[in-house]
Amino acid sequence: MPSRNDVQHRLITTFQRRVGNPILRRLPGQQLLETVGRVSGEPRIIPIGGRRVGNEFWFVSEFGSRSQYVRNITANNRVRVRLRGHWHSGTAHLLPDDDPIARLRELPRGNSAAVRAVGTDLLTLRVDLDD
Repeated sequence: MPSRNDVQHRLITTFQRRVGNPILRRLPGQQLLETVGRVSGEPRIIPIGGRRVGNEFWFVSEFGSRSQYVRNITANNRVRVRLRGHWHSGTAHLLPDDDPIARLRELPRGNSAAVRAVGTDLLTLRVDLDD
């Protein structure tokens, strides 16, 4: 029998993939993360919520290493982030020793509340922006 976390992960990711992400990707002010698919080699773009601090962009993955984009980053940590309509290249870093709950308190409230509500395995990520 699947665990509660497995069921929650499956439901949330199915909703995000089929409904939430296609809508959010079209919004002009939405922050986006582009990774390279670890199998396909194709660009993969997902909406995210985080905050730029200097030349770093911080965000928290709600499903940690189970997230497909985290798996893509593990295979190739070169990414692009769209902030305020402009794309920025950078290098992503997984930060398992960072406290994701404390980090969410420093990030935009709306997204942070959603990540905490649905997340089962929070993981902090930082993108060091090239520019």
